[in-house]
Amino acid sequence: MTRRGRPGYDLESLLTVAVKVFNERGYEATSMEELSRKLGITKSAIYYHVASKDELLRLAVDRALDGLFEVAGEAERMGGRAIDRLEFLVRGSIKVLVDRLPFVTLLLRVRGNTKVERAALARRRDFDHLVTELVKQAEAEGDVRPDIDPAITARLLFGTVNSLIEWYRPRGGLGSDDLADAVCAIAFSGLRASENQGLTGSGSPQRHFQ
Repeated sequence: MTRRGRPGYDLESLLTVAVKVFNERGYEATSMEELSRKLGITKSAIYYHVASKDELLRLAVDRALDGLFEVAGEAERMGGRAIDRLEFLVRGSIKVLVDRLPFVTLLLRVRGNTKVERAALARRRDFDHLVTELVKQAEAEGDVRPDIDPAITARLLFGTVNSLIEWYRPRGGLGSDDLADAVCAIAFSGLRASENQGLTGSGSPQRHFQ
């Protein structure tokens, strides 16, 4: 457990600066010495709040992952058709991305080089599995086109969501609702089943890939 903040500093402000530096320089390239210079405090003041740089990373990526799993839990509890829960999850995930953009950006850049990074990647895979299961359910209910493997659909769908970190900037006047409307309009128009779907352009069934 982390301790309470020292007067003039708190864990939240420390975490905010650390995530900014990690995103700019890379986690591995950032030293605690550099963080102390950016904050204008000593390394011992940083260690008052956290035990290590790894703990800063864990707190940061958990901020993003916890938000995503909260939305996933809400989607599961809402009931109804899977396609509607899937769209709810996409919209909620975009809101998490907008609200916690630096934290989500850092999460999507971890590569599994440390124990903390590997744990984060494992949680990301769990989330991806939840999305894939929703796609499978929607396909079974006849709401999602059956000619594309559900795992591929899930990856493409959230690949679109994740790509927002590369260009979205909060000061542009575009909010989370606008982004969600745009992503869902494009993604779900191609995702929903129709009478003519199920065959490729050549007239043969679409292969499913593992």
